[in-house]
Amino acid sequence: MTIAPGDPIPAAELLDPQGESFSLARYAGAPLVLYFYPKDDTAGCTREAQEFSAAKPEFDAAGVQLLGISKDSAAKHRKFTEKYGLTVPLATDPEGAALEAFGTWVEKTLYGRKYMGIDRSTFLFGADGRLVREWRKVRVPGHVEEVLAAVKALGAG
Repeated sequence: MTIAPGDPIPAAELLDPQGESFSLARYAGAPLVLYFYPKDDTAGCTREAQEFSAAKPEFDAAGVQLLGISKDSAAKHRKFTEKYGLTVPLATDPEGAALEAFGTWVEKTLYGRKYMGIDRSTFLFGADGRLVREWRKVRVPGHVEEVLAAVKALGAG
C-alpha cells in the first residue's frame, strides 16, 4: 500500500548528506515538498535539483520546506550539491523504506530490459503533515513551477 492524499507523512528513516539518520517526522508542523529522483548527476535529475534550488527562496517565503530523496550515498549527495551549488537539502534512502512507503520504487523498462528504479515523483504535505497533492511520473520541464503554484494555492506563507 502506498500513500494517498489525506494520509500522514510516513515516519521513514533517511540519512542526511553527513550520513546522520533522521525521520521524516521531523518536518511536521510546516508544509513540505518531497521529491524523489533516480540518480545524482544525471541530466534530468541535475536539472530538477537546479530548478528546485533556484526556486528555493520562493518556497522559503511561502514557509515550505524542501527535500530531495534518492538511493545515492551521502557522499554522492555532497559531491552533487557542491558540483552544482545546490541549495535544496538531499537525503539518502539506503534501505528503500521511504521509496516503498511512497510507492516510488517501481519496475521500469529500458531497451526491453526490466529493472527496479525510482519513479520521479513529488509530494506536497500541508502543515498538518497530511498529503495534499502528488505528482507521479514527473517530467522535469515546468514541474517546479507547477509545484510552486500548488504551494501558493495551498495558502502557505
